[in-house]
Amino acid sequence: MKCSFCDRQAVYFKRISGVAYCKNCFIKHVEDRVRWTINKGKLFDWNDNIVLAVSGGKDSVVMMKIVSKIERNFPDVKLTAITIDEGFNGYRVEGIRIAKKFSSMFGVEHLTFSFKDFYGYTLKEIIDIAEKKGSPYHPCTYCGVLRRKILNVKGREIGATKIATAHNLDDEAQTILMNILRGDIGRLIESFRIESQKYEGFIPRVKPMKYIPEKEIALYAYYSGIDLYSNECPFSKLSLRSEVRSFLNDYETRHPDVKFSIVSSFEDFVNKIMGKEDLMKIKLNRCKHCGEPTTREICRACELLEDLKIL
Repeated sequence: MKCSFCDRQAVYFKRISGVAYCKNCFIKHVEDRVRWTINKGKLFDWNDNIVLAVSGGKDSVVMMKIVSKIERNFPDVKLTAITIDEGFNGYRVEGIRIAKKFSSMFGVEHLTFSFKDFYGYTLKEIIDIAEKKGSPYHPCTYCGVLRRKILNVKGREIGATKIATAHNLDDEAQTILMNILRGDIGRLIESFRIESQKYEGFIPRVKPMKYIPEKEIALYAYYSGIDLYSNECPFSKLSLRSEVRSFLNDYETRHPDVKFSIVSSFEDFVNKIMGKEDLMKIKLNRCKHCGEPTTREICRACELLEDLKIL
């Protein structure tokens, strides 16, 4: 099969569009899609101080490569990669190595912050305490909430104006479906409203990869010579997300582009039911323990740690 744009041999065929890509055209397709996402959502300004949340996995390294390439045209933009070390022996070490290697290669400053230094406990220690106390929360809950707090605090310390995460199309579709299954659509809509807005003390989150399927990111990483993270989180297969991921992947083999349909339909739904006046109604408080912005009296991170008696 020939590439739809040149005479080279195709390496990837996109079923939903019927378009075939050679290696070079495929790389350009992914980069153009990220550029389109940035422009469509007006994710970045010409003088932003952007934190790139880089775990060392393929998604975050690909994001760093593409965003750093795009932002070279904007010399007043500052990029800083931040990696969070949760404290799992034999898991995060490789990710930190990869993140450092490619940050240097792409000319991006790299910083690492650890759970141990920030909270006084590694994530493994926190999960062990939670299990002994019979906590109902999955390890992913502690990991996600506590990582986001570190990113916001450390990003604010270096003057960040945006935090870019490498959530891809699969991640977005999974999150929407998970919250529907949990009956938690209200929280999902609230997050959608808050994350992209600027509030005092809160750094807006942006997702330049949100319309790129995971399989295309993996192929882009392979053709770009990006190391693939061989270690998997020890808790990933225990989560609801793992079940939803398997379901969606299986369903999409029969119904191409279902993930994009889920994400775009949800965005249309939210945009239709709320306007700018709804955004202005959201009031963020200051957590009474740590002072971080929150819609609650106590932020979610402090609430989790308080329940474990380790705050």
